[in-house]
Amino acid sequence: MWNSLFSRLNADQKRTIEQILEQIGLHEHAAVRAGQLAHGQKQWLEIGMLLAQDPRVLLVDEPIAGMTHQETERTAELLKSLAGERTVVVVEHDMEFVRSIAQKVTVLHEGKVLAEGDIDSVQSNPRVVEVYLGEPRT
Repeated sequence: MWNSLFSRLNADQKRTIEQILEQIGLHEHAAVRAGQLAHGQKQWLEIGMLLAQDPRVLLVDEPIAGMTHQETERTAELLKSLAGERTVVVVEHDMEFVRSIAQKVTVLHEGKVLAEGDIDSVQSNPRVVEVYLGEPRT
């Protein structure tokens, strides 16, 4: 425990942190305390903290909750940029946001896959419409 309190970052760690701050759009805010960041910036910082662990899969749950339109757009750009480097799994109910980022959509219902595919085919799936919009099957 004491080692982590008094350790110093080496050059590689500093370089990695700077790269991540640049990637998440917070390089100019590196000296700002996390509590003083705007809501969207805090979300990006959390994504950056995950990136520092160099995961192969990134799982984000409702990443745009409470964000402004501008923050939502920036988050979409960030998540799309990460998708080339690693698998990004997003749990989200905002279908406009999902449409802006998703290559493949999976709809779950009661713990099982209800539909899977591109956003248009999933949104027009009769079972998805029935379960989530309450319209009867035809």
